[in-house]
Amino acid sequence: MLRPLLLALSLSLALAGSAQAADKLTVLLDWFVNPDHAPLIVAREGGYFERAGLDVELIAPADPSAPPKLVAAGQADIAVTYQPDFMLQLKEGLPLLRLGVLVETPLNSLVVMKDGPVKTLADLKGRTIGYSVAGFEDLYVAVLLKSAGLTVKDVTLVNVNFNLTTSLMAGQVDAVIGAFRNFELTQLRIEGKEGTAFYPEEHGVPAYDELIYVTQDELRDDPRLGRFLAAVEEATIFLTNHPDEGLAMFLKAHPDLDDELNRQAFADTLPRFAKRPAALDRGRYDRFAAFLKEEGLIETVPDFDSYTLVAR
Repeated sequence: MLRPLLLALSLSLALAGSAQAADKLTVLLDWFVNPDHAPLIVAREGGYFERAGLDVELIAPADPSAPPKLVAAGQADIAVTYQPDFMLQLKEGLPLLRLGVLVETPLNSLVVMKDGPVKTLADLKGRTIGYSVAGFEDLYVAVLLKSAGLTVKDVTLVNVNFNLTTSLMAGQVDAVIGAFRNFELTQLRIEGKEGTAFYPEEHGVPAYDELIYVTQDELRDDPRLGRFLAAVEEATIFLTNHPDEGLAMFLKAHPDLDDELNRQAFADTLPRFAKRPAALDRGRYDRFAAFLKEEGLIETVPDFDSYTLVAR
Protein backbone atom coordinates (compact mmCIF):
# COMPACT_ATOMS: atom_id res chain seq x y z
CA MET A 1 0.00 0.00 0.00
CA LEU A 2 2.86 2.38 0.88
CA ARG A 3 4.74 1.76 -2.36
CA PRO A 4 1.89 2.93 -4.66
CA LEU A 5 1.40 6.01 -2.51
CA LEU A 6 5.11 6.88 -2.71
CA LEU A 7 5.08 6.38 -6.45
CA ALA A 8 2.01 8.61 -6.79
CA LEU A 9 3.64 11.28 -4.62
CA SER A 10 6.87 11.16 -6.65
CA LEU A 11 4.91 11.48 -9.88
CA SER A 12 2.93 14.40 -8.48
CA LEU A 13 6.10 16.22 -7.40
CA ALA A 14 7.74 15.57 -10.76
CA LEU A 15 4.74 16.97 -12.61
CA ALA A 16 4.62 20.02 -10.34
CA GLY A 17 8.33 20.66 -10.92
CA SER A 18 7.86 20.32 -14.66
CA ALA A 19 4.95 22.78 -14.61
CA GLN A 20 7.08 25.33 -12.78
CA ALA A 21 10.15 24.91 -15.01
CA ALA A 22 11.32 28.23 -16.42
CA ASP A 23 10.72 28.94 -20.08
CA LYS A 24 13.96 29.35 -22.00
CA LEU A 25 14.62 32.55 -23.94
CA THR A 26 17.75 33.34 -25.96
CA VAL A 27 18.77 36.98 -26.28
CA LEU A 28 21.55 38.03 -28.68
CA LEU A 29 23.32 41.25 -27.71
CA ASP A 30 24.43 43.85 -30.24
CA TRP A 31 28.08 43.78 -29.14
CA PHE A 32 30.27 42.51 -26.32
CA VAL A 33 28.81 42.98 -22.83
CA ASN A 34 29.11 46.60 -21.70
CA PRO A 35 27.19 49.07 -19.49
CA ASP A 36 24.57 49.55 -22.24
CA HIS A 37 23.32 46.09 -21.24
CA ALA A 38 23.06 46.77 -17.50
CA PRO A 39 19.26 46.25 -17.26
CA LEU A 40 19.61 42.81 -18.84
CA ILE A 41 22.49 41.81 -16.58
CA VAL A 42 20.67 43.02 -13.46
CA ALA A 43 17.46 41.29 -14.56
CA ARG A 44 19.41 38.05 -14.76
CA GLU A 45 21.63 38.43 -11.71
CA GLY A 46 18.89 39.96 -9.55
CA GLY A 47 16.48 37.11 -10.21
CA TYR A 48 13.93 39.20 -12.12
CA PHE A 49 13.91 36.84 -15.09
CA GLU A 50 13.66 33.84 -12.77
CA ARG A 51 10.67 35.30 -10.94
CA ALA A 52 9.03 35.89 -14.31
CA GLY A 53 9.40 32.18 -15.05
CA LEU A 54 12.15 32.72 -17.61
CA ASP A 55 15.55 31.14 -18.14
CA VAL A 56 17.24 33.85 -20.21
CA GLU A 57 20.55 33.25 -21.94
CA LEU A 58 22.43 36.41 -22.95
CA ILE A 59 24.87 35.86 -25.83
CA ALA A 60 27.44 38.32 -27.17
CA PRO A 61 27.82 37.89 -30.94
CA ALA A 62 31.01 37.15 -32.82
CA ASP A 63 29.63 39.30 -35.66
CA PRO A 64 27.68 42.39 -34.47
CA SER A 65 25.64 42.44 -37.66
CA ALA A 66 24.42 38.85 -37.22
CA PRO A 67 21.89 38.94 -34.30
CA PRO A 68 18.85 40.32 -36.18
CA LYS A 69 19.48 37.88 -39.05
CA LEU A 70 19.76 34.95 -36.63
CA VAL A 71 16.53 35.94 -34.90
CA ALA A 72 14.77 36.32 -38.25
CA ALA A 73 15.96 32.80 -39.11
CA GLY A 74 14.55 31.41 -35.86
CA GLN A 75 17.94 30.64 -34.31
CA ALA A 76 17.34 32.92 -31.32
CA ASP A 77 14.31 34.59 -29.73
CA ILE A 78 15.33 38.23 -29.24
CA ALA A 79 18.10 40.45 -30.57
CA VAL A 80 19.37 43.80 -29.35
CA THR A 81 19.86 46.12 -32.31
CA TYR A 82 19.74 49.78 -33.30
CA GLN A 83 16.56 51.53 -34.40
CA PRO A 84 18.20 53.03 -37.53
CA ASP A 85 19.64 49.63 -38.52
CA PHE A 86 16.26 48.02 -37.84
CA MET A 87 14.64 50.17 -40.51
CA LEU A 88 17.18 48.90 -43.05
CA GLN A 89 16.65 45.32 -41.86
CA LEU A 90 12.97 45.74 -42.66
CA LYS A 91 13.93 47.07 -46.08
CA GLU A 92 15.91 43.85 -46.62
CA GLY A 93 12.74 41.88 -45.92
CA LEU A 94 13.73 40.36 -42.58
CA PRO A 95 10.57 39.17 -40.76
CA LEU A 96 11.28 41.16 -37.60
CA LEU A 97 9.14 42.96 -35.06
CA ARG A 98 10.13 45.80 -32.77
CA LEU A 99 9.47 44.43 -29.28
CA GLY A 100 10.74 47.10 -26.90
CA VAL A 101 13.47 49.61 -26.16
CA LEU A 102 16.65 49.36 -24.07
CA VAL A 103 18.35 52.75 -24.55
CA GLU A 104 15.77 55.38 -25.46
CA THR A 105 18.01 58.27 -26.59
CA PRO A 106 20.66 58.55 -29.31
CA LEU A 107 24.23 57.85 -28.23
CA ASN A 108 26.00 58.56 -31.52
CA SER A 109 27.90 61.82 -31.84
CA LEU A 110 30.58 63.65 -33.77
CA VAL A 111 33.56 64.37 -31.51
CA VAL A 112 36.47 66.77 -31.89
CA MET A 113 39.33 67.68 -29.57
CA LYS A 114 38.33 70.50 -27.26
CA ASP A 115 41.69 72.24 -27.68
CA GLY A 116 41.71 71.66 -31.45
CA PRO A 117 40.85 73.98 -34.33
CA VAL A 118 37.21 72.85 -34.69
CA LYS A 119 34.98 74.93 -32.44
CA THR A 120 31.84 74.84 -34.57
CA LEU A 121 30.55 72.54 -37.28
CA ALA A 122 31.41 75.22 -39.84
CA ASP A 123 35.07 74.80 -38.85
CA LEU A 124 35.02 71.29 -40.37
CA LYS A 125 35.37 72.74 -43.87
CA GLY A 126 38.49 71.31 -45.50
CA ARG A 127 39.11 68.92 -42.63
CA THR A 128 39.16 65.14 -42.15
CA ILE A 129 36.47 63.08 -40.40
CA GLY A 130 37.11 59.51 -39.30
CA TYR A 131 34.42 56.83 -39.28
CA SER A 132 34.17 53.11 -38.64
CA VAL A 133 31.07 51.88 -40.46
CA ALA A 134 29.76 53.37 -43.68
CA GLY A 135 26.04 53.96 -44.03
CA PHE A 136 24.43 55.86 -41.21
CA GLU A 137 27.70 57.53 -40.26
CA ASP A 138 27.86 59.08 -43.74
CA LEU A 139 24.25 60.22 -43.41
CA TYR A 140 24.80 61.79 -39.99
CA VAL A 141 27.88 63.63 -41.24
CA ALA A 142 25.93 64.97 -44.23
CA VAL A 143 23.07 66.22 -42.05
CA LEU A 144 25.40 67.75 -39.47
CA LEU A 145 27.35 69.55 -42.19
CA LYS A 146 24.15 70.73 -43.88
CA SER A 147 23.13 72.46 -40.65
CA ALA A 148 26.35 74.50 -40.95
CA GLY A 149 25.92 75.26 -44.66
CA LEU A 150 28.44 72.61 -45.77
CA THR A 151 28.29 69.36 -47.73
CA VAL A 152 30.31 66.14 -47.64
CA LYS A 153 32.35 67.56 -50.54
CA ASP A 154 33.75 70.08 -48.06
CA VAL A 155 35.40 67.35 -45.94
CA THR A 156 37.42 64.16 -46.36
CA LEU A 157 36.02 60.96 -44.87
CA VAL A 158 38.51 58.33 -43.70
CA ASN A 159 37.78 54.81 -42.42
CA VAL A 160 39.74 54.45 -39.16
CA ASN A 161 38.61 50.85 -38.45
CA PHE A 162 37.03 51.44 -35.02
CA ASN A 163 40.12 53.34 -33.79
CA LEU A 164 38.07 56.46 -33.21
CA THR A 165 39.71 57.73 -30.04
CA THR A 166 43.31 56.89 -30.96
CA SER A 167 43.07 58.39 -34.45
CA LEU A 168 41.57 61.58 -33.03
CA MET A 169 44.20 61.94 -30.31
CA ALA A 170 47.01 61.20 -32.76
CA GLY A 171 45.83 63.99 -35.04
CA GLN A 172 45.22 61.61 -37.93
CA VAL A 173 41.72 63.09 -38.26
CA ASP A 174 40.13 66.33 -37.09
CA ALA A 175 36.86 64.71 -35.99
CA VAL A 176 35.22 61.31 -35.65
CA ILE A 177 31.64 60.23 -36.23
CA GLY A 178 30.19 57.18 -34.49
CA ALA A 179 31.63 58.12 -31.11
CA PHE A 180 29.24 57.10 -28.35
CA ARG A 181 28.83 59.96 -25.94
CA ASN A 182 28.83 57.57 -22.97
CA PHE A 183 32.21 56.02 -23.92
CA GLU A 184 34.57 57.94 -26.21
CA LEU A 185 34.45 61.21 -24.27
CA THR A 186 35.46 59.33 -21.13
CA GLN A 187 38.21 57.49 -23.01
CA LEU A 188 39.66 60.85 -24.03
CA ARG A 189 39.44 62.15 -20.47
CA ILE A 190 41.23 59.08 -19.10
CA GLU A 191 44.05 59.83 -21.55
CA GLY A 192 44.28 63.36 -20.20
CA LYS A 193 42.41 64.90 -23.13
CA GLU A 194 39.04 66.60 -23.45
CA GLY A 195 36.60 66.25 -26.30
CA THR A 196 33.64 68.22 -27.57
CA ALA A 197 30.61 66.39 -28.94
CA PHE A 198 28.09 67.51 -31.55
CA TYR A 199 24.81 65.61 -31.31
CA PRO A 200 23.00 64.61 -34.53
CA GLU A 201 19.54 65.07 -32.98
CA GLU A 202 20.38 68.72 -32.32
CA HIS A 203 21.36 69.32 -35.95
CA GLY A 204 18.64 67.84 -38.12
CA VAL A 205 18.49 64.10 -37.37
CA PRO A 206 15.18 63.13 -35.72
CA ALA A 207 15.51 61.67 -32.23
CA TYR A 208 15.47 57.88 -32.16
CA ASP A 209 15.87 54.90 -29.82
CA GLU A 210 19.54 53.87 -29.83
CA LEU A 211 19.05 50.25 -28.75
CA ILE A 212 15.87 48.24 -29.17
CA TYR A 213 14.71 44.63 -28.80
CA VAL A 214 13.50 42.83 -31.90
CA THR A 215 11.95 39.41 -32.32
CA GLN A 216 10.72 37.34 -35.24
CA ASP A 217 7.24 37.69 -36.66
CA GLU A 218 6.36 34.08 -35.76
CA LEU A 219 6.69 34.94 -32.05
CA ARG A 220 4.12 37.74 -32.24
CA ASP A 221 1.77 35.94 -29.81
CA ASP A 222 4.43 34.36 -27.59
CA PRO A 223 3.56 35.05 -23.91
CA ARG A 224 7.25 34.93 -22.93
CA LEU A 225 7.83 38.31 -24.56
CA GLY A 226 5.60 40.28 -22.20
CA ARG A 227 7.17 38.60 -19.18
CA PHE A 228 10.62 39.42 -20.56
CA LEU A 229 9.84 43.13 -20.86
CA ALA A 230 8.17 43.21 -17.44
CA ALA A 231 11.30 41.71 -15.84
CA VAL A 232 13.56 44.18 -17.67
CA GLU A 233 11.36 47.05 -16.50
CA GLU A 234 11.64 45.91 -12.87
CA ALA A 235 15.41 45.64 -13.20
CA THR A 236 15.65 49.11 -14.77
CA ILE A 237 13.60 50.69 -11.99
CA PHE A 238 15.88 48.95 -9.48
CA LEU A 239 18.91 50.41 -11.28
CA THR A 240 17.34 53.86 -11.18
CA ASN A 241 16.55 53.64 -7.46
CA HIS A 242 19.73 51.82 -6.41
CA PRO A 243 22.52 52.70 -8.88
CA ASP A 244 25.37 51.68 -6.56
CA GLU A 245 23.84 48.27 -5.88
CA GLY A 246 23.10 47.86 -9.56
CA LEU A 247 26.69 48.69 -10.47
CA ALA A 248 27.99 46.21 -7.90
CA MET A 249 25.71 43.50 -9.33
CA PHE A 250 26.84 44.30 -12.87
CA LEU A 251 30.56 44.23 -12.00
CA LYS A 252 30.24 41.05 -9.95
CA ALA A 253 28.84 39.33 -13.03
CA HIS A 254 31.53 40.85 -15.27
CA PRO A 255 34.62 41.67 -13.16
CA ASP A 256 36.69 42.22 -16.30
CA LEU A 257 34.73 45.47 -16.79
CA ASP A 258 35.66 46.88 -13.39
CA ASP A 259 37.69 49.89 -14.51
CA GLU A 260 37.34 53.65 -14.67
CA LEU A 261 35.94 53.71 -18.20
CA ASN A 262 33.14 51.23 -17.57
CA ARG A 263 32.22 52.66 -14.18
CA GLN A 264 31.82 56.11 -15.72
CA ALA A 265 30.01 54.68 -18.75
CA PHE A 266 27.58 52.96 -16.38
CA ALA A 267 26.80 56.28 -14.69
CA ASP A 268 26.50 58.13 -18.01
CA THR A 269 24.16 55.52 -19.51
CA LEU A 270 21.90 55.16 -16.47
CA PRO A 271 19.57 58.09 -17.28
CA ARG A 272 19.24 56.88 -20.88
CA PHE A 273 17.73 53.46 -20.11
CA ALA A 274 14.05 53.12 -20.98
CA LYS A 275 12.00 53.04 -17.78
CA ARG A 276 9.06 51.73 -19.83
CA PRO A 277 10.70 49.29 -22.26
CA ALA A 278 7.34 48.16 -23.66
CA ALA A 279 6.22 51.73 -24.44
CA LEU A 280 5.91 52.66 -28.10
CA ASP A 281 5.96 56.16 -29.60
CA ARG A 282 4.49 55.93 -33.09
CA GLY A 283 5.38 59.51 -33.93
CA ARG A 284 9.07 58.95 -33.22
CA TYR A 285 9.23 55.92 -35.52
CA ASP A 286 7.17 57.55 -38.27
CA ARG A 287 9.37 60.66 -38.21
CA PHE A 288 12.60 58.69 -38.41
CA ALA A 289 11.28 56.46 -41.21
CA ALA A 290 10.18 59.55 -43.16
CA PHE A 291 13.65 61.04 -42.63
CA LEU A 292 15.31 57.92 -44.04
CA LYS A 293 13.01 57.99 -47.05
CA GLU A 294 13.77 61.66 -47.66
CA GLU A 295 17.50 60.91 -47.49
CA GLY A 296 17.15 57.99 -49.90
CA LEU A 297 18.06 55.12 -47.55
CA ILE A 298 14.64 53.49 -47.90
CA GLU A 299 12.18 53.65 -50.79
CA THR A 300 8.94 53.59 -48.79
CA VAL A 301 7.93 54.18 -45.19
CA PRO A 302 6.95 50.74 -43.81
CA ASP A 303 3.50 50.21 -42.36
CA PHE A 304 3.83 50.89 -38.64
CA ASP A 305 1.61 48.03 -37.50
CA SER A 306 3.52 45.52 -39.63
CA TYR A 307 6.79 45.91 -37.69
CA THR A 308 5.69 46.79 -34.16
CA LEU A 309 4.44 44.63 -31.34
CA VAL A 310 2.83 45.39 -28.02
CA ALA A 311 3.95 42.43 -25.90
CA ARG A 312 1.42 40.63 -23.75
